[in-house]
Amino acid sequence: MNNNKLTVSHAPFWHDGDSLFKLNLNIMIAALPAILYGIIQFGAPAMGVLALSLSSAMIWELIMNLVSKKQFSIGDLDSAVIGLLFGMMLPATSPWWLVITGTFVAVIIGKMIFGGIGSNPFNPALLGMAILMLSWRTFFDFDTAYVNYEFSFTALAPLAAIKSQGAGAAELFSISDLLMGKEVGAIGSTFGLGIIFGGIYLLLRGYIRWQITVSFILGILATAFLFNMSNPDAYANPLFHLFSGYTLLGAFFLATENSSSPVNNIPMLIYGFLGGVMIILMRNIGVYADGTVLGILLINLVSPLIDNIRPKALGRGVNNA
Repeated sequence: MNNNKLTVSHAPFWHDGDSLFKLNLNIMIAALPAILYGIIQFGAPAMGVLALSLSSAMIWELIMNLVSKKQFSIGDLDSAVIGLLFGMMLPATSPWWLVITGTFVAVIIGKMIFGGIGSNPFNPALLGMAILMLSWRTFFDFDTAYVNYEFSFTALAPLAAIKSQGAGAAELFSISDLLMGKEVGAIGSTFGLGIIFGGIYLLLRGYIRWQITVSFILGILATAFLFNMSNPDAYANPLFHLFSGYTLLGAFFLATENSSSPVNNIPMLIYGFLGGVMIILMRNIGVYADGTVLGILLINLVSPLIDNIRPKALGRGVNNA
């Protein structure tokens, strides 16, 4: 009898050659169209905010590595992606201390305290944004933030406009203008077409799951449609909601974050759709003009429960003992 035993690692046993560095690098590449447009539109202050956000996020992780006496992990670019996405959600006029405080919360509290990459239950960038929005809400009033800027288009934040003036304010913004970035907002969230191109790139490369993105968009459209049908004078049309605010950024770059989202097909569909529903509910009923940040954090919270939803196996097992 052969008593030799094979000791193997856990599944999966086949590796496609991708690395965490490559994943994060591709996410940063996909975000470039929206970032470059934001820098062109909002000028040097936008570049300063993005640079400070990205660099400070990496420095916070480096400090945490030194304090905990662990191997340096900034080379995987995970904290760089956190800092970049966080900076994309900020107005170009954000003060330096707001940026640094936000990246501290995102990297140290949102990621490192939970055990580092793969262990965080919430999207770190969104957690940092949520703390800032709850603590210093006035900095995210885009109309006030850009009061000294001169634009060639209607210089209003679309979602804030319909929140205060009703659905009639949506007529000030055409869908083509929203797609081409002719709106006031965060540095990396205004150029809808650029975000879509970047998102499609990530989908085609297999770096994000289509189930989450598609169901998220369907949740936005379906819920906004129902509100609009019930009272078109108070609630904007679905496409307006889809192409304004953080919506597209959420669909392609935020809700799809691997550690805080489900891994099974049916749960991913439920997760994405529920996120879209929550965002429209917050926009139309809640106090915040854009509920994307808090809406995705809520579905992050229930992600482990949703991921337990699986179809029952067909048939019955046979005992051959």
